[in-house]
Amino acid sequence: MAGSSTGRTGNQQADLSPEERGQWANKIEFLLTVAGAIIGLGNVWRFPYLCYKNGGGAFFIPYVLYLLTCGIPLFVLETSLGQYTSQGGITCWRKICPLFEGMGYASQIIIVYGSITYIIIIVWAFLYLFSAFSVELPWASCNNLWNTDACTVLGKNSSSGWMSPLNASSSVMEFWRVLQLSSGIHHLGTVRWDLALILLLVWILIYFCIWKGVKSTGKVAVYFTATFPYVMLLILLLRGVTLPGAVNGIHYYMYPDLTRLADPQVWMDAGTQIFYSYAICLGYLSSLGSYNKYNNNCYRDSFYLCLLNSGTSFLGGFAIFSVLGHMAQEQGVDISLVAESGPGLVFIVYPQAVTLLPLPQFWAVCFFIMIILLGLDSQFVGLESIMTSVTDIFPTVLRRGFRRELLLLGICLVCYLMGLFMITEGGLYIIQLFDHYVCSGATLLFLATCQSVAIGWVYGADRFYENIEDMIGYKPWPMMKYCWLYVTPSVCIGTFIFSLVKSSPLKFNNTYMYPWWAYGLGWFLAASSLSLIPINMIYKLYMGKGTFWEVGVVKKNKKRCFFIENVNQRIYLSLRDPRHIIILCHPVQTEKRPQTTFNVQLPLCQLYLYIK
Repeated sequence: MAGSSTGRTGNQQADLSPEERGQWANKIEFLLTVAGAIIGLGNVWRFPYLCYKNGGGAFFIPYVLYLLTCGIPLFVLETSLGQYTSQGGITCWRKICPLFEGMGYASQIIIVYGSITYIIIIVWAFLYLFSAFSVELPWASCNNLWNTDACTVLGKNSSSGWMSPLNASSSVMEFWRVLQLSSGIHHLGTVRWDLALILLLVWILIYFCIWKGVKSTGKVAVYFTATFPYVMLLILLLRGVTLPGAVNGIHYYMYPDLTRLADPQVWMDAGTQIFYSYAICLGYLSSLGSYNKYNNNCYRDSFYLCLLNSGTSFLGGFAIFSVLGHMAQEQGVDISLVAESGPGLVFIVYPQAVTLLPLPQFWAVCFFIMIILLGLDSQFVGLESIMTSVTDIFPTVLRRGFRRELLLLGICLVCYLMGLFMITEGGLYIIQLFDHYVCSGATLLFLATCQSVAIGWVYGADRFYENIEDMIGYKPWPMMKYCWLYVTPSVCIGTFIFSLVKSSPLKFNNTYMYPWWAYGLGWFLAASSLSLIPINMIYKLYMGKGTFWEVGVVKKNKKRCFFIENVNQRIYLSLRDPRHIIILCHPVQTEKRPQTTFNVQLPLCQLYLYIK
């Protein structure tokens, strides 16, 4: 009996022991999961329109410059940081630069905000997808219950009767109006319960796709969500370039107008598109990179992924503008009247374009499946990043039993309840408020500046450069560390200041002015994430021992401290030990030893080094 009791006790202890952190099963899972994270709706609905608006082929000049000076250096930085520390988006900074740990918390708050709003696009796409399974596309006629007497079908070769797709009397626009947009953010109205049901189904789908961590996320990404959008994009591209008028659309998309480069807004658009589409400064890349093996060539992977991302944006422009060129020719209007960005492209212009094609139901299904999968991939990775970051903070608590799954269930439930505000009649106003103040633009530029300073100047660009060399076995491009030190922070600061100077009051559809309290809410949402950076700094400095300029050398389990006055002492990182053990070389011997091994606890002004 005693023996069996002992055996049961041992089994119970084994069941309650923390699970291993886990790794990617293979490199393909990592590459496709990251590809799913960075290749999203921005590649389809934002990049092509920015090219057209900002000088066509000339837009590639500022785009490539921002990619080389900010996009790739920060992409390599975050991916390498996660792989080197084997930690998520918060604790990776705690390991090497605790003073900037607040960046991790800020990025996770932004991911939560983004997950609540971004998923609504997927919900709308599901609504359109379900509606496409009909004998006649509901937005292709005026024979529906919601149509008004002013409804007009934009038929082929009807230039005399042309009306803008944004005109409320078009059948496509009236279907979009089924969302029942209210008169303003002050009037939220009621929840659309059909959309609430779709929202619930999407959250259930997301939960079960990532509930087992990278084991399930990687499988879903490999076998379907990261690859199938390319099949849909290829089908739409091949069909689009064969349509009459496609050449005109591609000409508008690519024709270089070099005079546009004199407009500072073109450069601003290029910079924000890089941050928008590469998912940098959000902790995605650190969390996903943390599941790599220590010797994985993350440097080479980063270049491949950046090339894939920009290439997808480029091809997406051909797929979109070839169809828009056909639409403009059929309607007998200039393409400027049909070129749109954002939801206007996905839910108004492109649905109208597919009605002009043979078998419009098939092309509508292909298009909205692509939109849904592009959105789901980003949602998967966003939630996985949050779970990784939180689990790494409390590993012994959350890696037992089903605690991780329960935490994920709680996060999904809270996000679902908050998302109900987004599917009210005034929800679209809230979505634009979140998108403008929280999920893009100046917020990401500020985080990028902090990241560059933390790695380039606090932790040390040379040291991080050597860390990458230790992982991959050869020296990366030397220009990379100079980007972290000088180029990237300078470009980010300049763009950040310019964005603030050029900022204007947010308008919905360029007509509706938000009330003053809505602008206050937007700035509060932005501050709720970014304020965590200085708050964490103040907390770390307040809780630290010694004066502001002292470097403390503290014995374990003893109160006596030795202080070294020179904060610029030489510190060498052991390149072959990813646990961040350093060797302190100082002319004053410590306990009659010329060298002593320490653990890094708090870099910068109060750098505490604990004797091993």
